[in-house]
Parts: sequence; structure tokens; C-alpha cells
Amino acid sequence: MAQSTDREAVRALLDEVRAEGRTSLTAPEAKRIADAYGIAVPGEELAGDADAAVAYAAAFDGPVVLKIVSPDILHKTDAGGVEVGLKGEDEIRAAYDRIIANARAYNADARIEGIQVQQMLPPGQEVIVGAVTDPTFGKVVAFGLGGVLVEVLKDITFRLAPVTADEAAGMLDSIGAAEILRGVRGGAAVDREALAEQIRRVSDLVTDFPEIAEVDLNPVIATPEAALAADVRIILAESVPEPRRRYTREEILASMNRLMKPRSVAVIGASNEDGKIGNSVMKNLVNGGFAGDIYPVNPKADDILGRKAYKTVGEIPGEVDVAVFAIPAKFVAGALEEVGRKHIPNAVLIPSGFAETGEHELQQKIVDIAAEHNVRVLGPNIYGYYSTWQDLCATFCTPYDVKGPVALTSQSGGIGMAILGFARTTKTGVSAIVGLGNKSDVDEDDLLTYFGEDENTQCIAMHLEDLKDGRAFVEAARATVPKKPVVVLKAGRTAAGAKAAGSHTGALAGDDAVYDDILRQAGVIRAPGLNEMLEYARALPVLPTPQGDNVVIITGAGGSGVLLSDAIVDNGMKLMEIPPDLDEAFMAYIPPFGAAGNPIDITGGEPPSTYEATIRLGLTDPRIHALVLGYWHTIVTPPMVFAELAARVVAEERAKGNVKPVVASLAGDTEVEEACAYLFERGVVAYPYTTEKPVAVLGAKYRWARAAGLLT
Repeated sequence: MAQSTDREAVRALLDEVRAEGRTSLTAPEAKRIADAYGIAVPGEELAGDADAAVAYAAAFDGPVVLKIVSPDILHKTDAGGVEVGLKGEDEIRAAYDRIIANARAYNADARIEGIQVQQMLPPGQEVIVGAVTDPTFGKVVAFGLGGVLVEVLKDITFRLAPVTADEAAGMLDSIGAAEILRGVRGGAAVDREALAEQIRRVSDLVTDFPEIAEVDLNPVIATPEAALAADVRIILAESVPEPRRRYTREEILASMNRLMKPRSVAVIGASNEDGKIGNSVMKNLVNGGFAGDIYPVNPKADDILGRKAYKTVGEIPGEVDVAVFAIPAKFVAGALEEVGRKHIPNAVLIPSGFAETGEHELQQKIVDIAAEHNVRVLGPNIYGYYSTWQDLCATFCTPYDVKGPVALTSQSGGIGMAILGFARTTKTGVSAIVGLGNKSDVDEDDLLTYFGEDENTQCIAMHLEDLKDGRAFVEAARATVPKKPVVVLKAGRTAAGAKAAGSHTGALAGDDAVYDDILRQAGVIRAPGLNEMLEYARALPVLPTPQGDNVVIITGAGGSGVLLSDAIVDNGMKLMEIPPDLDEAFMAYIPPFGAAGNPIDITGGEPPSTYEATIRLGLTDPRIHALVLGYWHTIVTPPMVFAELAARVVAEERAKGNVKPVVASLAGDTEVEEACAYLFERGVVAYPYTTEKPVAVLGAKYRWARAAGLLT
């Protein structure tokens, strides 16, 4: 529903509050703002004495609520400043006097503007609608169960503001207690449109006025007819931070293309001495087969590894796309000035000794120098980066040259080494591995923008401890997810953001809760751990995109069938209800003591022909959209026999156009490890000794397909 707003009225009121040196609005002031933005609240008036309170109460139907109004008393209930269910002159006068006395006792110096007389709302479902200013994502709106249990149950969900009408409506279904809003045990459903509209209006308010730090509508009483905010709290920020420098998409792509596909690289601090970082970088570039020009820079050498060395960057002839720094931190600023004067667009800072060791001023100095000369900085405090399709290994770590579709980034050097080891062990083909370190400049949104357009990248996986600009990341993710999956491992499940909260909403907005919901809003797949992130990245390019929700399990062991069923439900997927004709078709291949239905239990003693026939049927029937195979090691069908037949059947059916994701769980002796590797290489994502991992990977593919709009 359309709703006009009165921005001028809000602007004038906020300016008045600021002029008085306040950051908290009184209840009547909050109501004026609510009215200006169409936030539905009950009737109320400000009474300066008991006589006025009685007169105002008489104008409302039914009982009323009295609340203290004081800019010095934020938590009215704690001060004994709220009384409810009041009727008649005597009750209202007595309550008025008690509230004033309680407020004086709570804070003798408090400025008391009067008592708010509010129409008491009918019984309904108490929910909370609010907004906070998150340090990473900026304005974020919240919705959840309200009332006194809000901070105990913490059943709340967050979205980036502003939200659309559809996103606001979706928030109602994103809390654990969503069924309550639809009506349970004979109860009526709440007015969902009115409730979603409250969320949207709060979202618009905080978007239009960045100085509003927190908004708290708690409780909102939701009934079948309406959703009214019984209490509105608004808190202003002490200050509005300076906006971070932003680059256009075209600027990001221009610089990142030269970083990831350079024609020439300079190594500042290149060395002939084994064990030096500058020596390792040079060896990796030369021995890795980089076809572009390599320029070692060292004032004390004439040549390094057979390449002419230059005293300074300025002496290098022609253009340079990337300067890799392998010198101590104290020399970086001076060398970066030279890089800027040479118009080199990218600086890769390997050295440590900056913000991570407390040297924030030194790091800021290099940021300022880079900005002055339009140099993009990767790092500092990184292991370097790999761009495998360019045969580029600009790192002091071991080289890696298995080309493939996966781009991997990490904020941590240690995690970067884990990524490298995993890729090598599993033979994962990568398009790039990039260290981000301190993220003084280049960060995840820059790389996400590039990898989203990179023809060699089909899946992007990122380890991060924080985001410098959450909104820029979300913008890049939303542009990328429709084309390829983005997997994120967010480390640090803390609630630091709740410590300085001034409202219920703020207290609930812990760092991880906000990250979790907003990454999901952006369509990102969040991995619960490092191994899951790496496995998702390895497997998602292998799996075809599902065309529907019907998942079928074919297993040789009843026990694994039960576990696979649990995993499918846990990962948000749907076990297909097998129709009678399909059930009969499967039964034609299954022994009498087996079981059709779903899971389809062919039993463990069946020959290869039974596996082949049931898998083929699962692939050819158009009503089935994904297959989960559960294999049990037997002498009748040994592991490699199963692997070869399964891979062959999948390949034959895909050639006919029957393309569906197939994952497999193999239980048995160590021979199943070789069988899984064989299957993985041939497009069937298979794992030994686990029922959870293959289903989790399939679930990740489903989550991406939905986020990309490929699966409704």
C-alpha cells in the first residue's frame, strides 16, 4: 500500500533534538516521527497534570496506559514509569501520581515533560520491528517475536535496508515462530500486510535519515485487523561516519583485470639469495612459466635469476601492470611513491608489520599514498596471489598450477595455506588463489566483481573475518550470484555489536546474526566451516543445476537410507513422494524383501545390474530432479564396479539430455576412497564414510539455484 511521508517534519524535529544536545527522543517526539512516516501507533496524548490525563483517557474507548515522558529516562519500565489497564478517574489520578513519584525516586534530576496517555491495545501477538546501524552493513531492519521474552528467545531476523515489500513480507516467514503468525490451535492469523508495512516504513525512515542509529517498535501488537506499535523508541547516532571511498564497477574491473591478467610484473625487493621472500617470488614467476615481462628491482644487483635488475621502479622501460613488494614494511611507503609516479595501477604488498602489529599510522600512510596516485593495493600482510590461467604465481609459497573453475580467497595466511593444501590433495582445479590480509584497499567486493565476470571462474569461495564495506559486498554478490555460486566462510561468531545497544533491537543485533541473514539475503552460500567451504567450492561446478525439488534416494543399505533422509531434510531439501506408477517401476528391479518408496532400498546383496537399472530409471524419469546414492561395500558389487557403472550410466544419460545432479555416499573398506575419487572426476560428487557431506553439497547447490532464480 502506498504511504506518503513528511520528510520536512522529521528533519525539523531531529534538528531540534540535536540542538538540545540529545540523542534520545521522547515518546511524543517518536510518535510525531511515526505519524510522519505512516508507522501505525495507537491514539495517545501528552498530559501535563492529572486533570489532563483524566480528560485524555475519557476520549479513548476502553482502558489506557500511562507512561513517563522524560529525555533522561530511556527504560521506562525499570523506573516504574509504566502502568497499564487503567480505567476511571480515580485509577488514572492515582497512577499518574505513582509514576511521577517513581520517576523522581529513580532519577531525582530527570527532566519530566509529563505523562503519555495511550489507548490500550487489544490482545494480540507481540512482535518487534526495529532498525539498527550495523558497523559493517549500515542500516539494517529487524523483525521477530516481541515483548518481555525478546532478548531471551532471540527469534529475530535481519535484512539490509531499504527492504522491498516482498522482502518485508519474507521476513515474517524467516523466524522460528512464523507459524504463530499464521494462526495455530484455532487462533486467527495476524494481518500480515499491515505487519510487513510496519517493517517497510521503518526501513524507509532509517534510509532517509542516516543519523537515526536505532528504531525500536516493541511491542507491536499484531491482530487479524491491524499491527500497531505500542511503544516507539528512536535513538540518534553520536556522529555519522565518513563514507568509504567507492569505485565504480568499471573502475574495479579495469584494475582487477590488470591485476589478474598482467602483461608485466615488477618485483620490488627481488633477490638472488635463497630463503628471501624476493627470491621465492622471482623463482615462482620464472619457473611457473609466466609469459609476460618480469622486472626485478634491487638497487644492489645487476641481474637476478638471469633477468636484468633495475635500481628503481622508475628505470623500468614501458608499462607495468603489477608491482609485488617483497621489502620490509618501513621501506614500503617510499617505494609506493615511485610506483605511483610510474603509473603502475596495482601494488601487491606481501610484507607484514602494519595494522596487524598495531602500526595503523604506517598502514594509513600507504593507503593515502596509493589513493593520491590511483594505485590499488592488495594487502599488506599476505602470501601473494595465484592466477593459474595466466601461469602467474606471485607468492613466496609453493607454486600451484592445476587450472580449473574455482576462485579462492582468504583473509588469513594460515587459511590460505590450508586452501593450497586442500587444492593440491584433492586435485581441485583453480582459477585463482588470492590473499587479502589487512585489506587496506582491495577487498572481497573488488575480487567478487572481477570473478563474477571471469570466464575461467565458475564458483567463488571466500574466507573472511570481516567486511570493510558490507553494502559493497552485497551489491557485488547480487550481481554475481545469478551467474555463479558464491560461498563464504565467515569467521568470528561474536556478539560484539550488541554491547553498546540502546534498544532491544540493538541488543539482539549481534555480529553473526546480522551477517547470517544478510549474506542469505544476498544469495551467498554460507559454509559452516573451512572444510565445508572447500568442499562446496570443489563440488558445485561439478554438479548440474537441479530443475525441481524432487530428491530420490537409492541405497543398498537401509541404515544409510535413514541417515541420508535426515540429511536431506536438514539441508532444506524435499524427499519426493513416489507416485504409484513410479513405485511399481522401481519394484520391478528390486527383490521382494527390498523396498520402494523413498528411500528406495535395493538391499546390499544385489548385483551391479540392480544398481544400474534403478539409477538409470531415476535419471530418465522427468519427475525426479536429483539422485542421492547410498552404496554399501559387498563382494557382489565391489566399490570400483559400483563406481564404474554409476559413472557410465550418468554419462550415458547426460548425453541423452537427462542431466541431473547425482551425489553418492560410499560405506565400506578403504577401497571406497578410490571409488569416490573415480566418481568425482566423472561428475558424480561422492564421499566415503559419510552420509552428511554429499547431501550438504547437494543442499548448497539447491540454495544457489534458488538464490539465482533458477529454481522456484
